[in-house]
Amino acid sequence: MNTKPQSYRDLLVWHKGIELAKLLYSLTSKLPAEERFGLVSQIRRAAVSIPSNIAEGQARRTTGEFLQFISHAEGSAAELDTQLYLTVELGFCKSVDAASSVSLIDEIRRMLNSLRRKLDERRQS
Repeated sequence: MNTKPQSYRDLLVWHKGIELAKLLYSLTSKLPAEERFGLVSQIRRAAVSIPSNIAEGQARRTTGEFLQFISHAEGSAAELDTQLYLTVELGFCKSVDAASSVSLIDEIRRMLNSLRRKLDERRQS
């Protein structure tokens, strides 16, 4: 049976998004103080945006709206991947320190893609 989750908290991808946000809050706390209003703020906003968009989308009334918010979450994941890349390139952190976050971003992006496909199928049936 293909039932709609009762809550965004039922979605594994939401839990992964929360895990990622926590990881990135920890990582960004080690960045230079002068980046507090730059990359630190950008990374934290993008990280929080992923589970927030999943939650808001799941709470909406239609599958189309949910799809729109999944798209926003995918955009935030791509933005976050870029910001982490830049953080490493600028020498603010080592790639090994960002590796677990980058890996989790990739996993979340795959999960969001799968969720989007399932929602598309539901909408078309």
